[in-house]
Amino acid sequence: MSPGASRARRADRIAFAAQGYALTTILASLPVVQDRYGISEDQLTLAVLGVLLAAAGGSGVADWISRRPGGSRVALAAGLLAIAGTLPLVALAPTFVLAVIAFAMYGVALGMVDAGTNMQGVAVQRVFGRPLMSGFHAGWSVGAIIGALVCAATVMWLPSDPVILILLTGVPVALVAGLVMLRDGLVVDTAPGVEHTGEKPPVPWGPLLVLGGALLAFYAADNAAQTWGSLYVDETLEAEAWLGPLTLAAYLFTALLPRLFGDAAVRRWGRVRVVRTASLVAAAGLLLVVVAPGIGLGLAGFAIAGAGLGLGAPLCFSAAGALSPDDADAVVARLNVFNYGGTLMGAVLVGVISGMSSFRWGFLVPVVLVLGITAIAGRFSVHDDADAEQARRREVEA
Repeated sequence: MSPGASRARRADRIAFAAQGYALTTILASLPVVQDRYGISEDQLTLAVLGVLLAAAGGSGVADWISRRPGGSRVALAAGLLAIAGTLPLVALAPTFVLAVIAFAMYGVALGMVDAGTNMQGVAVQRVFGRPLMSGFHAGWSVGAIIGALVCAATVMWLPSDPVILILLTGVPVALVAGLVMLRDGLVVDTAPGVEHTGEKPPVPWGPLLVLGGALLAFYAADNAAQTWGSLYVDETLEAEAWLGPLTLAAYLFTALLPRLFGDAAVRRWGRVRVVRTASLVAAAGLLLVVVAPGIGLGLAGFAIAGAGLGLGAPLCFSAAGALSPDDADAVVARLNVFNYGGTLMGAVLVGVISGMSSFRWGFLVPVVLVLGITAIAGRFSVHDDADAEQARRREVEA
């Protein structure tokens, strides 16, 4: 394998980790944001909705940039540098209205990075000729765990007024990751005979919609745990303040473990079995969260849920790369939009239901969605077949 491909693999892992760190410091700080501006859960939910809509637009921006010279490398680097530029605005916003505007700007950057990291991951995976996406998403988990632990260690003494200082730590992280991506990111060649015209290539919508449904459900459950987990243990389980970020760290740690071995599991057992098993484990953990009487079982429930949900996104994005290899950037960008549909359901719908009743009722939504993944797991066989066909072609060409 060429040194350039190895550097691109490392650069994308760094980008995933930087994204995980920056996002988690924001999510773990939501109780601080709520207290600082004196807002209700409904207002916080609306702010999260604004971020999601902006992120969906950011994914479209990444798609547009990826069809120009420089491709997804430039799209991802631009998104990371934009995160470095918008985090100070979020941290410094003196009023809730200005904070919403700053969060929306961050959302655009977040969408660019979400799409760009997976575009680069699929492209590098194609060069290496074997599943790699779980490993890339493991990098996200490592960054997120570090972010959650930093928040847990500083929540009792790091001031949040007039500046939410913890958010500023993400600035150098995103900045360095963006510069590394500009230097080492993979420049994806177009298909033979196809130039960068900016035209949208055809997308295999049938199989993509199956992946989109699964990705939506996985992200709904994942974002419910990440967005509301800290508030759940703080308000419903009445735990100490530092246990909120620690619960998030436990969830992220157990989500990391299957990502370390997920690529090997897919090669050995195929996506169908791995998807079905992961969804059942996730549902069991989320049910435990719903019924937990105290912090002990609540923490265990989030940890089990993480073990099941950790493989959701990498499995879906990896499968997308096999649908239309020559147009993988476009396929991944469109699949990434389902990310925000899932995030909308997990972060916003769960928040709305919780505000009307309780978090216990709110967390039943991701339970039902994850069980829906179990029902459609067999549809992932088409992507296993596509992988097998690509492997056969490589053997013939060799």
